[in-house]
Amino acid sequence: MPTPYDVIVIGGGAAGLAGAVTLGRARRSVLVVDAGEPRNAPAAGVHTFLSREGVSPRELLRTGRAEVAAYGGELREGTVTDAHREDGLFRVALADGSSATARRLLVTTGVTDELPPVPGLAALWGKDVLHCPYCHGWEAQDLPTGVLATGPLAVHQALLWRQWTKELTLFTHTTSGPTAEEREQLEARGTRIVEGEVAGLATDAEGRLAGVELADGSTVPVRALATGGTLAARAGFLTGLGLATVPVEVGGTVVGSRLDTDPTGLTSVPGVWAAGNVASPTDQVVHSAGAAVRAAAMLNMDLVTEETRLAVEAHRAAR
Repeated sequence: MPTPYDVIVIGGGAAGLAGAVTLGRARRSVLVVDAGEPRNAPAAGVHTFLSREGVSPRELLRTGRAEVAAYGGELREGTVTDAHREDGLFRVALADGSSATARRLLVTTGVTDELPPVPGLAALWGKDVLHCPYCHGWEAQDLPTGVLATGPLAVHQALLWRQWTKELTLFTHTTSGPTAEEREQLEARGTRIVEGEVAGLATDAEGRLAGVELADGSTVPVRALATGGTLAARAGFLTGLGLATVPVEVGGTVVGSRLDTDPTGLTSVPGVWAAGNVASPTDQVVHSAGAAVRAAAMLNMDLVTEETRLAVEAHRAAR
C-alpha cells in the first residue's frame, strides 16, 4: 500500500494552498486535492490582499500551486466524495475512483453561492452582480447601483453600499420591504426604493448589466447590482466522519452553513481541521489564507505531540 501522507488538504483555493505551504515548510508530506472550481473565478481580481492587490484569482492559484510544489507538496485534480477512518488513518475517496490516506485532514473546500432565482443573475455573478463592497465597491464606485433584497439584511446592505455611490436603488423584490424607520434612513441617504418583483436583468450589446427589469414591464437603469445568496458549505463528503454543518446567522438571519471549529480550526472530529469559507463563509481571501496558516500550524503541532508520545513509548520499551 502507498505510504500515507501526513496531511491531505481537501480544497486548493487560497486557504488550502496557504495551509499546504505552511505544512510543506514544516517538512510534512502533503497532498492537495482540488476540483478546480474556485468560488471567485468570475471575479476580475482579488482585493485587500496586501502585495497581491488586483491579482486575478487564477493567477493567485497558479502562483500558490507552484509554491506548494516547491516545498514538496503534491497536487491532484479531483473531487473528494467521501472521507472516513480506516485503520487509524483517514481515507478520502475521489470521484474518479481513486483514493488516498493520511494521518490528518485539512478541509478548505469553501462554499457555494446559492443565488436568488432571477433570470440573468447567475451569468453576471462576480462581474456586475456583486455581494461584497469591500471586494468590489471600489471598482463599482459612482456607478448607478442596485441592491436586490432577498431578506431582512437588504437594508443593511443598501446602507453599506451607499458609501461607494450616490446613485443607489433598493429593489424590494419579493420581500416585505423596509420598516418605517429603515425607509427614513434610506431616504435620508438619498436611496431610491422600488417596490415590486424583479423579473430579470437587462444587458447591453457587450453583455454587461444595463438595468433591472420589473414584473410590471418597466426597467430601472443600473450598472451594478448587489445581492446576497445563501452560502452553503461544501462539506457533504464529511458525513462518513460524522461531521455536519451548522447554520450561519447574521443579525438573527440564517445566511448559510459552515463547519463548526474551535479558534484553531479543529472540528469536533480529532485529526480534522477546517479553514477558509467552509468554516467562516464571510471571510475574504486574505482572512481565509491566514486562518489556514494558523490551522496548519496547530495541525502540525498535533502531529508533533503524537510523534513525541510514540517516541517516548518506544524509548521506554527499549530500556
